[in-house]
Amino acid sequence: MKEYRSESLRNVVLMGHGSSGKTTLAEAMLFVSGAISRMGRVEDRNTVSDFDSEEHARGYSISSSLTPVEWENTRINLIDTPGYADFEGEVVAAAYAAEAALITVDATAGLESGTEVAWGLASAAGNLPRMLLVTRLDREHADFDRVLAQLRERFGNKVVPMAIPIGKASAIEGAIDLLTGRARRGDTQEDAPAAMAEVIAAAREMLVESVAETDDELLEKYLAGGTISDEELTEALHDGFAAGLVFPVLAVCAQREIGVRTLLDDIVRVFPSPVGRERAIDGGVLTCDPAGPLAVHVFKTTADPFVGHLSFMKVLSGKLATQIQPYNPRSRATERLGHLYVQRGKEQLEVPALHAGDIGVAAKLQGTVTGDVLVSSPEAKIAVAPLPLPIGTYRTALHPRSKEDVDKLSQALHRITEQDPTIRVERDADTHEVIMTTLGDAHAAIAIAHLAKNYSVDVEATVPRVPYRETISSPAKSEYRHKKQTGGHGQYGHVVIQIEPLERGSGFEFADAVVGGSVPRQFIPAVEKGIVETLPQGPLAQSPLVDLRVTLTDGSSHSVDSSEMAFKLAASQALKQGVLQAHPQLLEPVMKLRVRIPSENVGDVMSDLSGRRGAVHGVEPDGAVSVIEADVPLAEVQRYASDVRALTGGRGRFELEFSRYVEVPPHVQNHVLQELASAGE
Repeated sequence: MKEYRSESLRNVVLMGHGSSGKTTLAEAMLFVSGAISRMGRVEDRNTVSDFDSEEHARGYSISSSLTPVEWENTRINLIDTPGYADFEGEVVAAAYAAEAALITVDATAGLESGTEVAWGLASAAGNLPRMLLVTRLDREHADFDRVLAQLRERFGNKVVPMAIPIGKASAIEGAIDLLTGRARRGDTQEDAPAAMAEVIAAAREMLVESVAETDDELLEKYLAGGTISDEELTEALHDGFAAGLVFPVLAVCAQREIGVRTLLDDIVRVFPSPVGRERAIDGGVLTCDPAGPLAVHVFKTTADPFVGHLSFMKVLSGKLATQIQPYNPRSRATERLGHLYVQRGKEQLEVPALHAGDIGVAAKLQGTVTGDVLVSSPEAKIAVAPLPLPIGTYRTALHPRSKEDVDKLSQALHRITEQDPTIRVERDADTHEVIMTTLGDAHAAIAIAHLAKNYSVDVEATVPRVPYRETISSPAKSEYRHKKQTGGHGQYGHVVIQIEPLERGSGFEFADAVVGGSVPRQFIPAVEKGIVETLPQGPLAQSPLVDLRVTLTDGSSHSVDSSEMAFKLAASQALKQGVLQAHPQLLEPVMKLRVRIPSENVGDVMSDLSGRRGAVHGVEPDGAVSVIEADVPLAEVQRYASDVRALTGGRGRFELEFSRYVEVPPHVQNHVLQELASAGE
């Protein structure tokens, strides 16, 4: 593929609700432009952008995919993104690499939760210009006018039609380009049908009025009744679109190639090039300038089974050529490029250079991961803010199935988290489980599948054990005499201890109150050590003992048989006995939960939280959404991500943060202990 200069580039992220036709549209754009000889189908698992075996198995996109399209001496770097919330991190990264967004809306389903999410993500990514595409217009009950009305009601009167369909449902024949007033059927253009004159006039009037409002001179001409030429309208639309003052809507039926050529034309003539786009950096802004300092942002990494490690990068400024050896400030290493590619699905198309604003791929970079910025030399000081990726809350415990899997798991997880920063992995110090946190159940399942496929690591996935604590609820006195006689010296240690509860969060305290030397001073450290070593395994659930004070009050010794080991064992047994007498109690971690949901779902979510033993502290309105703040036990929200989406039609978002440990209610404690006993059998 030839290299393109910055002004001839268009970087476009393709977003929308799951199954709203994004991948089919990308396929149609490639086919119409001549990049592929036949259109693939999602159902046949042969599209360019859905090439992963997991995508084939599931029938939907799980990662963003580059599908560059050449049209009218312009390269459109189209990034097809997943529509499901589990893969939102892919959408966020793609949006920050783009200058504009295409948002697909199913003509039958209309406005869906994924439409609103895509709109919000495009807005958050530097207020990207947005074009809305009403897709699948050949289906039964498809209704362009109804969907247009929904979009205008939800997103405002800046949403205006720019291409409308000819015919409905299975009778759809083509589309009218409102900028030119011409009809397009397939690859031919012709006069618009006379029978549609009134509809076309009304739709064009809506477009002209909205575009005129973005330009003072044009508005004055419009209000004076003057005629606005197609050239004036297109120029004002370009400026208004780039400024976020108008959001065009196009009619598209990708499977039948309807509206696709008009869409490609509009991307070239209306969408902004990357030239001049500003990106915030430490200490200021970086402007996309071909003559500027080199700055390359790596927004995605993958592992290709044939090529190896692939770094997807956008040139924010300057020019990246194969002979350049860029410097990575984070790893403090110089990278050797070897080759540069433009990625088309799973195919690498080699190019000699990438100009400012272009998106490409480099293979086998040794020290570069997602989020890194490559610069010209160690002296260059350019740092880009981290991508605002969503934080996972869906927790899964991973248990290797064999010794070989144990040995390989750590390295494999390190590679996976490098490729997908929305996945976090940690080892729970209390339960000794490896915990993987993802955005949802499908996200977790695919990560586990990649462990097996790419790294030959087989794991069992379970709900993580809750890291309970144990404490006491009343004081108790305990005495234990460790006495053992064998050949030669025996063992003798005798301690009397007092245990008492402390305030929550106090931890553990040890005190020495021995008088008269009943326990020799040299053995008191052994007593404390025996108690400390017993704390990690309480008598109820083998969980750590916390928030108690142990005071050594008395004991006795033997001049020959006493030893540090004997007193250590005596102290350990005295603590175990004493805790059982002091009414032991389980403690559980409680999380601070902050849920953002549509206001109409507040009742359902609050009822659900009540069933999870949650304590709601308040509900605050925030525009069209409400924010619920609550405390909820961790045991009840480890898989909350899937549930809150079900309750809110996919619109709910939430954050979790550890708060404190609290007592487990008696009926819940009995249930937990029964489950633990059953699991241990």
